[in-house]
Amino acid sequence: MKEAIKNSKNQLRFEPIVENKETLALTKNFIVCGMGGSHIAADLLKTWNPSLNLVIHHDYGLPALADSLNNYLVIISSYSGNTEEAIDSFNEAVAKNLPVACISTGGELLELAIKHKKPYIKIPNTGIEPRSALGFSVVSLLKLIGEEQALLEIKKTAEVLDMNKAEKEGKILAKKLKNFIPIIYSSTKNEPIAFNWKIRFNETGKIPSFINTFPELNHNEMVGLDGNNKTKKLTKHFYFIFLKDKTDHQRTVLRMDISKNIFEKKGFPVETLELEGKNIWEKIFSSLLVADWASYFTAQQYGLEAQETKIISKFKNTLSNK
Repeated sequence: MKEAIKNSKNQLRFEPIVENKETLALTKNFIVCGMGGSHIAADLLKTWNPSLNLVIHHDYGLPALADSLNNYLVIISSYSGNTEEAIDSFNEAVAKNLPVACISTGGELLELAIKHKKPYIKIPNTGIEPRSALGFSVVSLLKLIGEEQALLEIKKTAEVLDMNKAEKEGKILAKKLKNFIPIIYSSTKNEPIAFNWKIRFNETGKIPSFINTFPELNHNEMVGLDGNNKTKKLTKHFYFIFLKDKTDHQRTVLRMDISKNIFEKKGFPVETLELEGKNIWEKIFSSLLVADWASYFTAQQYGLEAQETKIISKFKNTLSNK
């Protein structure tokens, strides 16, 4: 895991090749079907360009849309190529004769793509977990949807990421989080970044973690912190991390500041982390590098294995036998 984090920026230099390119549908409407680490790249594309007509589907089958599915390119993303929900989505798309493309390291999904002559991108299988292959997935998605300018920006981002700074910040944060549950808050537009933080604490750090967004949480969730002495024990292990962005709505920034003040007066630790960078890609990947290291050192300080996700493997094995 440590080496995977150190080498992660090299993924942004990946040159994806679209096989069966002649069958790739040209459209501006997209559906990305994937589970876990295989759909988080699509989430981040929505942060990069909120106006992108991209529907993210993490379930079996295909989403129910008001307009025709024929107007969309259905992109099936499965790092292993054997995710049963993704395979189900592929089969339904083919049965309905919809435009389809695939992203995977191999497995059944690529076998199906080759069999049905569908366009696909084969990403490198370096033995890392899907969440650690985020760069490969983002670059591959951008290639399939024809965003060549964004691909150039991504490559430039790889040159400016400060790996040493991220490691130091992550290690310091992990120490602060010892014996706490991280609660990640961001603006609505940056929710995919917060979600990526959460899954890193879940999968790499092996600890609970939860997210919410401003301004929504000010209308409900914060009331759950306003209990009495009898309910304090329910929240005493919460540690709040606010992901703050200078480009957030000014009222959202104000809400963060006021909420931080209220939370701290109630005795909750609150860490404000600025999203730093000249553009959204720099903000995304520099922030997630800190999350990677914070979750890695969290696992270390609890004596846990950061790489493996044994409970998921056990669940999948049980499921496959049913």
